[in-house]
Amino acid sequence: MLVLEDPGELAGYVGRELGVSDWVIISQELIMRFGEVTGDRNWIHTDPQRAAREMPGGTTIAHGYLTLSLGSGLMGQIYRLRRCGRVFNYGVDNLRFATPVPCGARLRLRLRLASVERRSDQGFLFRFGITMELEQVEKPAARYEMLVLAYPARP
Repeated sequence: MLVLEDPGELAGYVGRELGVSDWVIISQELIMRFGEVTGDRNWIHTDPQRAAREMPGGTTIAHGYLTLSLGSGLMGQIYRLRRCGRVFNYGVDNLRFATPVPCGARLRLRLRLASVERRSDQGFLFRFGITMELEQVEKPAARYEMLVLAYPARP
């Protein structure tokens, strides 16, 4: 894990890969819980029996936004800022769900720092390049840029 003192130190890592998270198993229980919370109960996610009959691969697939939502937590395995005040998700750019994530798959996050912008309000806007990788699958599950707004801790 990359551990830095404050958000400003991260600027020295622009253009570099910061690391790779641990694998996470995408279980049917996780898919079902996400569907309940979001109200997205489409059978391709929530009906294993029908998916066995009608889906390529014979299994349900994770919601695309479940794959996206795992990003924040997995990023926390890769880097940490010791003296950081407020941190906000600021948005997502260029999101593509390139490969469906089948139930039972293992997924991990590969993180690169694309850019850092110093803001007039003393914050930093980080643009992270994220690739969500599936184990033993060449094409990624998702690719996107996550924007994170971070402020140093107050003295």
